[in-house]
Amino acid sequence: MRTLTIIVSLMCMALSVSAAKADRRVAFVVGNGAYKNVAQLPNPPIDAKAMASTLRNVGFEVIEGSNLTRDQMTEKLLDFGRKAQGSDIAVFYYAGHGIAVGGTNYLLPVDADIKSEMDVKLGAAINIDLTLDQTMGDAKVKLVFLDACRDNPFAAKIKSNSATRSVNVGSGLAEMKSGEGTLIAFATGPGQTALDGQEGNNSPFTRALIDNITKPGVEIQQAMTSVRAQVNEETHKGQLPWGHTNLIGAVYLNQGPPTQVANAAPTATAAPAAATAGSEAEVEFWRSVKESNKPEELNAYLSAYPNGQFKPLALARLAAIQNGPSTTTRNLNAGVDPATFTDDASQLTEDQIGLDKGQRRDVQRRLNGLGFDTKVTGVFNDETRSVLKRWQAARGYPSTGFLNRLQHKALLSEIVASTTTASEDSPKSARRAAPVQSAPAPRHSGGGDAGAAFVGGVVGGMMGGMFRH
Repeated sequence: MRTLTIIVSLMCMALSVSAAKADRRVAFVVGNGAYKNVAQLPNPPIDAKAMASTLRNVGFEVIEGSNLTRDQMTEKLLDFGRKAQGSDIAVFYYAGHGIAVGGTNYLLPVDADIKSEMDVKLGAAINIDLTLDQTMGDAKVKLVFLDACRDNPFAAKIKSNSATRSVNVGSGLAEMKSGEGTLIAFATGPGQTALDGQEGNNSPFTRALIDNITKPGVEIQQAMTSVRAQVNEETHKGQLPWGHTNLIGAVYLNQGPPTQVANAAPTATAAPAAATAGSEAEVEFWRSVKESNKPEELNAYLSAYPNGQFKPLALARLAAIQNGPSTTTRNLNAGVDPATFTDDASQLTEDQIGLDKGQRRDVQRRLNGLGFDTKVTGVFNDETRSVLKRWQAARGYPSTGFLNRLQHKALLSEIVASTTTASEDSPKSARRAAPVQSAPAPRHSGGGDAGAAFVGGVVGGMMGGMFRH
């Protein structure tokens, strides 16, 4: 009898393995960085190569490409569309430049030379909505990952050549809705821009995808919660991935069981393990949105965890946002030009200010004095961009990580604590409590500065937490 039981078990296992292998999984993975007519991006080809390897390891047939022209992308998409028909899971991954024009998103081949809205709509760029519908429409499960939420490199040209000058050219990508059986994930929120990461490495979003989406026994929506938390933490709250899903049923890219303690009794450990995993995912999700000024992000937590342990805090924060900024924040922004709260900033508007290295150091010192710690180097790197985003979000300005004249003027008008640095490269310089209107020369400080630093950080955090973005 025991022998018969073993044989039946082995047959069931064999059938399970066969069924897993029978699943048809197809992926389109492209990274464009070597652009001919706009600034190049060093990392997307690296991102695509890493993503392609990750998906192949869990059974995907991958149609892969890097630095593709318009014709080459079309050829790859046609191949992907043929192979994705009737597939069990189809994945679409793209890293590189993308633009939003008139509320529609487009991907940019490396030979794109866009001078007007007409160029975009007549084929110089690739319409994402149309592409997904044509290539993945028949797949049972459709997963879309877009690491393309960077600044629109053609925005100024398109606007200047528009007959009406009213064409809607977005910063980053526009919001997209997913159809049945679809998950769409962006590197950051609609209209926001994402970080490319250090040259030669993966972007924060792609790195988080690779770390999480193929973990054994982890459902894709739980994995995306971990992705959001990882990116949010790595970018110091400067970037929060966004998505929309209409999946029906659980989806696993790696159906293997989660790692368990050897010889443990399944009936005794399975439920606690599941509860622990769920709790950890909820905590990560809450950490990623708890200081957000965006109601949609807090509502996303409430939708995912309607009876979650942080529900009272989420509701309280929503109420605070809906009741408007605190008296402290209103006083801080008194006298600021109202256009500061609506005018977007970009690399172009920052270049127009003409900040030299000394003035950039002054900006970094002021951010430090307001509790937004960054290194004082005179160079606006990814870290400084992330800190600028946090400062902008705390003041209710469009959060892009770049400055325009109005925002720079508003920053100069804020009273900050005098910053003193033993080393210009230290991100956490000591602060003196005496208010000043201009950044002083660096000086060495005594031990009492730690208390002032703490107060400055707390005040900056309170302002950020209470002001609506």
